[in-house]
Amino acid sequence: MPTIVACFKWVIDEAYIRRGPGGALDFSSVDYKIGEYDRNAIEEAVRLRDAGGGGSVIGVTVGVPESAKGVKDGLSRGMDQAFFVSDPSFRDLEPSQTAAILAEVIRTRIPQYDLITCGEGSSDLYAQQVGPRLAELLGIPCVCFVQKLSLEGGVLRAERRVEDGIEVVEAPLPALVTVLPDINTPRIPGVKDTLMAGKKPVTAVRREELTGRFEGALKTEAMTASSMERTGEKLAADAAGIARFVDSLRKSGLIK
Repeated sequence: MPTIVACFKWVIDEAYIRRGPGGALDFSSVDYKIGEYDRNAIEEAVRLRDAGGGGSVIGVTVGVPESAKGVKDGLSRGMDQAFFVSDPSFRDLEPSQTAAILAEVIRTRIPQYDLITCGEGSSDLYAQQVGPRLAELLGIPCVCFVQKLSLEGGVLRAERRVEDGIEVVEAPLPALVTVLPDINTPRIPGVKDTLMAGKKPVTAVRREELTGRFEGALKTEAMTASSMERTGEKLAADAAGIARFVDSLRKSGLIK
């Protein structure tokens, strides 16, 4: 019966981000959600627990105090309990900081576990670094981009997508995996799931209780919305059209 740690992040729902004057991003009306990839990480942890005939799924998340809604959402998706590490200064953490905080909480409060699941990347930064960094800090094997996963006899067996096809790997437990979206279909919590989530244990961890410094190495100078300019020129899909397309790219300086 495995003990599985599912890491997740409460992020801005990109559908609510608007383009402001001058290309600035308008966050004034945004809502929040558990990251799309992290939903797969939670679902896979719950699926493996159920397939193993028992065990438990422990969620761990880091964020600002308002992220408490994300903790309840995670519990409604089948997790048994959660650790919520929060502080007002945790609003714009970069991957190295998030991984360091997660590592300290897991090392000091969840010393016995079989597997850690993470999404392949967060829905906001999508740096794809937290999972591998966390495994390195904990000193356990890491398998990334997993699309199929099973646990048997203390060994993890995973199918991961690589450039030339599918790679099958095995690793001893405990280990960490980052999962792809096609590994499962995350459940949609019902009313009963949401009500039960409110009764599950949540352990709050404050920054003052941590010993690490968690200083960032990156600084965001500015963010602007992407833009697209069209020339309005139509090109046929024949040899003459392709030649005109290439000539147009040369004239614009995009190719030489």
